[in-house]
Amino acid sequence: MASWNDYNDAQSNTNLIPKGTLVKVRLTIRPGGFDDPSQGWTGGYATRSSAGAVYLNGEFTVLEGPYAKRKIFTLIGLYSPKGPEWAGMGRSFLRGMLNSARGISDKDVSPHAQAARRIGGFADLEGLEFLAKIDHGTDVGGEAKSEIRMAVTPDHRDYAQAMGQQTAQAGYAPPAPAYAPPAMPVMQQGAFPAPTPQPAADADPRPAWAR
Repeated sequence: MASWNDYNDAQSNTNLIPKGTLVKVRLTIRPGGFDDPSQGWTGGYATRSSAGAVYLNGEFTVLEGPYAKRKIFTLIGLYSPKGPEWAGMGRSFLRGMLNSARGISDKDVSPHAQAARRIGGFADLEGLEFLAKIDHGTDVGGEAKSEIRMAVTPDHRDYAQAMGQQTAQAGYAPPAPAYAPPAMPVMQQGAFPAPTPQPAADADPRPAWAR
């Protein structure tokens, strides 16, 4: 029985989700009002810090399981005056999010997969649901906090179960074909040679081969 006089065995931070936990989340972008149309950053979704860094302020809500409704806050890098590394990490994270949300293997380079990794703008990311892997970081006060730095794609063995999907192999949900074969054309009058005219006295409407 737990002692209410001795707290040495109490959990140190109940707000932390265990590192490595897979959770299905929904992304909400907390708008920062910064736009740069030359970069495709429109709609006021991006935030610019006083130091000049630009990012998306991501709020991820856990949708299912024991941590349902918990919110996790993580920045998605778009630009850093210190160099391209942060932006590269942000682009990689967003690629993973799209792969995860749209059921695309990271190895898939088909036209369908490439189209699935494109967006019209940051508004397309709003409400995106995907499978995430929990990591730990620190807040501005140095306290430990849960973060999301990685999206889990169909290549992961636990993807299908965690996303609640039936898949054909190893947790990979094959994408729908890039195009559907055309339907069989409807026969139209005149599409084939007209049958040989029958004598007017012949009242049987069936063609000669069917009599």
